[in-house]
Amino acid sequence: MKKIFILTGEPSGDKLASEVIKKLKNSKTDIEYLSVGGQHLQSLGIKTIYDQKDITYIAFTDILLNIFSIKRKINETVNKILDFNPDILFSVDSPDFTLRVSKKIKSKKPDIKTIHFIAPKVWAWRESRVKKMKDYIDHILLLFNFERTYFDKEKIKNTFVGHPILDNTNHEKIEISELLKGKIISIFPGSRLSELKSHVPVLIDFIKRMNKEKIYYNYIFHATENSKDFLSQIIKKNNLENVDLISNEKIKNTTIKKSTFAIVKSGTVSLEVCKYGVPSIIIYKMNSLNFLIAKFFLKIKFANMINIINNKEIIPELLQNECNSDEIYKTVNYLLKKPELIKQQLKQVNKTIKELKSITSSSNEASNVLLSYLR
Repeated sequence: MKKIFILTGEPSGDKLASEVIKKLKNSKTDIEYLSVGGQHLQSLGIKTIYDQKDITYIAFTDILLNIFSIKRKINETVNKILDFNPDILFSVDSPDFTLRVSKKIKSKKPDIKTIHFIAPKVWAWRESRVKKMKDYIDHILLLFNFERTYFDKEKIKNTFVGHPILDNTNHEKIEISELLKGKIISIFPGSRLSELKSHVPVLIDFIKRMNKEKIYYNYIFHATENSKDFLSQIIKKNNLENVDLISNEKIKNTTIKKSTFAIVKSGTVSLEVCKYGVPSIIIYKMNSLNFLIAKFFLKIKFANMINIINNKEIIPELLQNECNSDEIYKTVNYLLKKPELIKQQLKQVNKTIKELKSITSSSNEASNVLLSYLR
């Protein structure tokens, strides 16, 4: 029986990996799995060797503060993978953790095929990583077509699979609340506590300003299971009748589609908003130390992927000092009063989104690559 070890470093990677494995299970049932995973892989009956929370470190400062703990977990993970002796090590995202493990595995057991999903952002910083990756990665799966140039140059096998968030999915019909029947501005403040603490007070002030100026919209905060209690308390404390939150994934897409506008934390969710043809702006604020580190290392001018691909600001970005209630108020109102600018934004966004989609689906393309190594 063939074996696959699935290696993830945070919940988003766990979810991505589970979609690929679902497809693979439909094509080939006689595979034994083991993982470092979370609830999504576990829901498929795949055991995890330890709780994924033990290695979820995000910001630069978090990684520095937990460096010795990370090293211990890397060594523990390597030993467990070697004991399992898989045909494939399928690593997903979180390169600071997963690629370090892959490197050690390849040095100790070269016949284990290493396949990595979601290339590190070498186009944003540390392009030199590609040269090193060819020594321990057999195949890399790419979200964006333009990334192929970097890996072709070093003769690393690669496949463009497309971005999973842009896959066509069927969503069940739902009953919507009264609040969703008016004009909606969807708000995505982030899911991590540091993001919420930076963004939510600014966004609440923005909403109060809109209400004071008698510019009437209903505001829906999109929350995760982890963030909903924090957001709920703030909404209740501010007693804003035209504000609500949604944490149910089943109704998130319906809400986005019904939205007139969206204010989105920089990140993958912005592509999901673009997918549904909703005009938006991007916000983001981090602590000063992380910002200075990022500014020093990053070689890109923009935070949003649509802007990065086009090398111009198609979707307005309000970052760091510009991420304040006054700037958000001015920018949102300016766009809402200029339908021709919104039309222009959506036209350019739709063109870019088409280029980011794969022929079938991201998970299907990725599972086909895994399957090709099991024959």
